[in-house]
Amino acid sequence: MSHPFTISLVCWHDAEPLLRAVREKVFLSEQNVPAELEWDGLDETCRHALALSIKGDAIGCGRILPPKGKTPARIGRIAVLPEWRGKLVGTGVLEALLEYARSMKYNKVTVNAQVQAKPFYLRFGFEEEGKEFMDAGIPHVKMRLVLQ
Repeated sequence: MSHPFTISLVCWHDAEPLLRAVREKVFLSEQNVPAELEWDGLDETCRHALALSIKGDAIGCGRILPPKGKTPARIGRIAVLPEWRGKLVGTGVLEALLEYARSMKYNKVTVNAQVQAKPFYLRFGFEEEGKEFMDAGIPHVKMRLVLQ
């Protein structure tokens, strides 16, 4: 089945305006995440997945922070514009990030999932790790996935 969008792995330097536009709309405008929490200074060290419509408009994104010491790689900032939700954009973004993690031989990834998105991650085999916590005023739960 073909989709009316493409997903590419990009670096922050090459795609910042497009990545920023999606995250500002979803996290800052829609979810009221404070800018100082959203722009955490980690984007330049991450690999990003960017979803573009056939017209070339940015419609979704996500990032993976590489492992550091005993801390596993962490997927985050997955965002899809409202009009594109339910059309497999988020699935494509997460699949691209997991494929990247496997190609880098990461043995485990974690995600701090918004509680409402927990079923999405469960479908990929993620498991809950710990109790719910608040981040940017939104309930989250840490989840992990061991990669084969």
